[in-house]
Amino acid sequence: MLTNLRIFAMSHQTIPSVCINNICCYKIRASLKRLKPHVPLGRNCSSLPGLIGNDIKSLHSIINPPIAKIRNIGIMAHIDAGKTTTTERILYYSGYTRSLGDVDDGDTVTDFMAQERERGITIQSAAVTFDWKGYRVNLIDTPGHVDFTLEVERCLRVLDGAVAVFDASAGVEAQTLTVWRQADKHNIPRICFLNKMDKTGASFKYAVESIREKLKAKPLLLQLPIGEAKTFKGVVDVVTKEKLLWNCNSNDGKDFERKPLLEMNDPELLKETTEARNALIEQVADLDDEFADLVLEEFSENFDLLPAEKLQTAIHRVTLAQTAVPVLCGSALKNKGIQPLLDAVTMYLPSPEECNCEFLERISRLLLPFADQHVEIPSLTAGNIALTVGLKHTATGDTIVSSKSSALAAARRAEREGEKKHRQNSEAERLVLAGVEIPEPVFFCTIEPPSVSKQPDLEHALKCLQREDPSLKVRLDPDSGQTVLCGMGELHIEIIHDRIKREYGLETYLGPLQVAYRETILNSVRATDTLDRTLGDKRHLVTVEVEARPTETTSVMPVIEYAESIHEGLLKVSQEAIENGIHSACLQGPLLGSPIQDVAITLHSLTIHPGTSTTMISACVSRCVQKALKKADKQVLEPLMNLEVTVARDYLSPVLADLAQRRGNIQEIQTRQDNKVVIGFVPLAEIMGYSTVLRTLTSGSATFALELSTYQAMNPQDQNTLLNRRSGLT
Repeated sequence: MLTNLRIFAMSHQTIPSVCINNICCYKIRASLKRLKPHVPLGRNCSSLPGLIGNDIKSLHSIINPPIAKIRNIGIMAHIDAGKTTTTERILYYSGYTRSLGDVDDGDTVTDFMAQERERGITIQSAAVTFDWKGYRVNLIDTPGHVDFTLEVERCLRVLDGAVAVFDASAGVEAQTLTVWRQADKHNIPRICFLNKMDKTGASFKYAVESIREKLKAKPLLLQLPIGEAKTFKGVVDVVTKEKLLWNCNSNDGKDFERKPLLEMNDPELLKETTEARNALIEQVADLDDEFADLVLEEFSENFDLLPAEKLQTAIHRVTLAQTAVPVLCGSALKNKGIQPLLDAVTMYLPSPEECNCEFLERISRLLLPFADQHVEIPSLTAGNIALTVGLKHTATGDTIVSSKSSALAAARRAEREGEKKHRQNSEAERLVLAGVEIPEPVFFCTIEPPSVSKQPDLEHALKCLQREDPSLKVRLDPDSGQTVLCGMGELHIEIIHDRIKREYGLETYLGPLQVAYRETILNSVRATDTLDRTLGDKRHLVTVEVEARPTETTSVMPVIEYAESIHEGLLKVSQEAIENGIHSACLQGPLLGSPIQDVAITLHSLTIHPGTSTTMISACVSRCVQKALKKADKQVLEPLMNLEVTVARDYLSPVLADLAQRRGNIQEIQTRQDNKVVIGFVPLAEIMGYSTVLRTLTSGSATFALELSTYQAMNPQDQNTLLNRRSGLT
């Protein structure tokens, strides 16, 4: 199973313990033998790096490349920006594959799940390893669809750098903002690649401006395009003042020529490039003091004399400092601009020794991934990414150690060291890395097996899928006893349903898709409850008084407070039981049975008969809190989504009219080349099935992106309609 292959990353630093952070689990073709029939027979991969035929030329070159020559990078972008096509070209030009794969043909290396090939999108992250000009590159292709944002999140935690791919005709799009924020969160240095320069409407200037305005980043223009849209034929290297032209007669883009720009041949292009280079030098000098001193001391009179190597070194430092982002351009589909992008990855993105993550690994069995192949290796040096096999109980975000004693000893040593030096980032804080923040699901539906006898098989499948995908939640409905799937969107649940059928052979039945509402209260109320039961010869007696009130700030979990009258000794022995009861009561609200949020619970009095069990205490507290919640004025909260619709001008009016009927709130209408971009908010309940409606309204020409914004209170009329529908009155 996929969950038996786990990917790890190693740092160049060492600490006095043997531990590793199990950060993320990716799909590896070698682990999914059941999917091999989907791989077209005409697709071949070349020998692994360091291998000739089946013989190992240099095992050391595979296992232990110099750490300075390692690059751990991810490809991230909005959906349909061309991430997978870019990855496919990278693998081809690096010599990893022998033929060019195509997303539309369903024969790419990294999109090998059946669901990915059918839909032409990336669903799970995929890792591949290859060499480029003496560098070892561990590359991870990530999804661009909002339903699979967690995949990007857990990948970025093991990466040292990233390539952000943009559609040059669209610039920064909705999901671009999301993945950019995720990279900011993990302090990942980035390179921007403006893809699809051959596309109608492509605009280098527009895309660069969108990076500057929407991402608040400082773009460093390392290249200029030669032509745009149908006239795009190559790029200019601003750093070296050379032009790169691809052979029109070449089918695979391997043949291109690099020529210096000369006054006699390209006077206008040379002038534009010189101005761009001077601007680049000034921009880098403003961001890097060492480079500024060099320029002022030696090259202030004539920037043309500044060696390219000095400028490249300074750009590397600026990229690592994340004060600016290098920008390159090309067309992955038309096989232009990928080789210079690979050069930029090795030149400007960091090696593991330039990143500050500290943990050390020793594991029983290790594999080096090469997409649909892998090599078993005896050991692994710092800075690499590898697979391990057979970890049945680990999950994304776990920190794994060789033994409990070694971990405790290392933690104690690190803690003492931290106390001595009063360091903000002590060894103890870095010993166990932070887990992944998993977003709350917004959709749910029931799922049933074909027969009762298949229920254990369904539970096994869901357990495996949850380990693989932490954003998938499964719970049991306490009233009906049905299994409930909770996911990030319609596509997410659809993919899970399809995988259960294909990978586990189960024909399951899904109930209607429902929105994950939440509930809160609007006023402060008190309630008292007493539980008095005799079990056997023991009497259990608890009396509780609680107050429930709304909080001023948003809080998914209840805020628990204790009145001063509560005796500390009593609280010490019963606090866990009390808080368990409160949390249990807030799982299901009185209106829809949805979770309660933005509520504070204060315990005012507690009387416990000697010998009363903690279970009875929890039960009494839970019942008392539920009683208080029922007495209060109640409010349903619905998920509100950020919506971005890109539509041709001719179809703008029907799209706006349709959004108005869906309780949409339009914030802004932007112009993006020949299209209009509608930005606003819309309740999730109103947007189910929207893709089909939008295709009909715009003859299939519009696209949209959704992202959870917040939970907002429903107005009384809409809330009453919802409650009546749920109760069967309408």
